[in-house]
Amino acid sequence: MITEQAPGKLYIAGEYAVLEQDCPAILVAVNQFIRVSITKTKSSTGLIHSKQYSQDSIHWVRHGAEMVIDNRDNPFEYILAAISFTERFCLEKHIEMQVYDLYINSDLDSADGKKYGLGSSAAVTVATVKAILRFYNVPFSNELVYKLSAISHYSVQGNGSAGDIAASVYGGWLAYQTFDKSWLKQELAHRSLSEVVDEAWPGLKIQLLTPPTGMNLMIGWSQKPASTSRLVDETNANKEALNGKYREFIRLSRKCVLKMIVGFERNDIDLIKKQIRENRKLLQHFAAINQIAIEIPRLSKLINIAESFGGAAKTSGAGNGDCGIVITDEQTNIAALEEEWRQNGIMPLDFHVHSVKLAR
Repeated sequence: MITEQAPGKLYIAGEYAVLEQDCPAILVAVNQFIRVSITKTKSSTGLIHSKQYSQDSIHWVRHGAEMVIDNRDNPFEYILAAISFTERFCLEKHIEMQVYDLYINSDLDSADGKKYGLGSSAAVTVATVKAILRFYNVPFSNELVYKLSAISHYSVQGNGSAGDIAASVYGGWLAYQTFDKSWLKQELAHRSLSEVVDEAWPGLKIQLLTPPTGMNLMIGWSQKPASTSRLVDETNANKEALNGKYREFIRLSRKCVLKMIVGFERNDIDLIKKQIRENRKLLQHFAAINQIAIEIPRLSKLINIAESFGGAAKTSGAGNGDCGIVITDEQTNIAALEEEWRQNGIMPLDFHVHSVKLAR
């Protein structure tokens, strides 16, 4: 049996703006994982099973090179997209297709099944791509895994920056800028998948960051799950109407995140904390002009408590629930901060930054 895993992620800064070209965001991979195990089956029928995604399993058969699902109510869109594109890549390498069983297990949800907002769809896509490549003995780099995963994920989600894919592939702290979506769509329509993944993708930038000595990341969970895709759809629909206001948000977010990257490069926790607070203000303004809820009352409480202890805090990701993040230094009384969170219905998550080893 082959097992691959991919970590969850959290956005630190640059949310929403990262959907645009040349607009960086900062993300971090956390030590909570989705694991995908794959084993060759002796029968003609393969199995895809996950306790977290469904009480039922999907059965499929191989019709030549094509995988055919016999379950109409299919909750495994990201897994199936990852399998489809990765096998397409393998077919272009003249690898004979086989039948296998795939098992998925996840740490990215709470005990009662609620999502933390750690990018489970991205992590399961990445882990599936890695497992399939290893099953077929295809050597892979982080870049190959990122590109196959980004294509697979985008084919299902239809929006997003694929920053969560990058965090799940590369791990640690990273600065990320998205690729040109229309270019990718055009290339996929006119070139083989192998050619597309071998190309340089316009706009794509992935830079690993080293956190300053003494800097600590705290994570608080609002206990309210949120839908990133829905919020992104709403803001995308408002772009043209907002016009100048939207462009100004993009400009200021880019400026803020670039300064934060300098904070990492200079080992300057105070500069990073200052830009976290600035990014929070930008997101609050962005929410107001779009008439959406990013910083719900529970997240405002989380942030205000953290700030009272000297931490720099904001929402993480699309907001409207999920998690808030706090940047602290060695002077912060973390135990007291977490206790006050608990008294206000906010759950501290004891997750840590996960660094990924280089892919084989």
